Amino acid sequence: MHIAILVTNSDDSPFARAHPGDGQKFRTLLGSVRPDWQFSEYWVARAEFPASLAGIDGVILTGSPASVHDGDPWIAQLIDLIRAMNADAMPMFGACFGHQAIATALGGKVETNPQGWVLGRIETVVDGLGPIALYAAHSEQVTRLPPGAAVAGTTTGCPIAAFTLGSHVLTTQYHPEMTLDFVAALIDALSVEFPADVVARSRASLTKPAEGSRMAAAVAAFFEAAKDSTASNPIAVT
Repeated sequence: MHIAILVTNSDDSPFARAHPGDGQKFRTLLGSVRPDWQFSEYWVARAEFPASLAGIDGVILTGSPASVHDGDPWIAQLIDLIRAMNADAMPMFGACFGHQAIATALGGKVETNPQGWVLGRIETVVDGLGPIALYAAHSEQVTRLPPGAAVAGTTTGCPIAAFTLGSHVLTTQYHPEMTLDFVAALIDALSVEFPADVVARSRASLTKPAEGSRMAAAVAAFFEAAKDSTASNPIAVT
């Protein structure tokens, strides 16, 4: 399969440059369970969009420190692309910002989490997987599903932690692509600006690793099932 990774991470800080990019993180994650798959990256946060999705079997939308409510032109262009892909039943998986962008584009709603930042390892429940530990880094979350979508995962404080739409959309608020070492470094980097209680709670959550590999297998299976059940046509996005 050939998967397009739309990198929405707008962070160009020294911290971000010192670690693998989100595209590489997802290549590593899915490559661990499907080593024969092909991946193409597009840095949409830098206005690098694919000219066409011809030959693409599915699309991943990554996380980002950006908000779907920001007025950046690339976000508006991404929203339009999501709507075009949805109209064509292109299989899409969204993580964190990707989850929120898909929800926003298709008629859902994203709001600030009243409990503030969620950072570190969390316990969630995902349909077909049951309880699963994943990494989190968000202060906004989906609060209303797009029409026709169904909740596919819940977490305490985040009732729409994952959703599906038809057989071609799967999303999660969380980050299966992040590793324990990366999240620990991220918490350290954010400790100078985040409240002390958030930092302490986040560090305390890292006593055990998350289960990204289990989620990777589920995402791979989703793309395979979606390819079998949908007939995608090339989408011109220029």
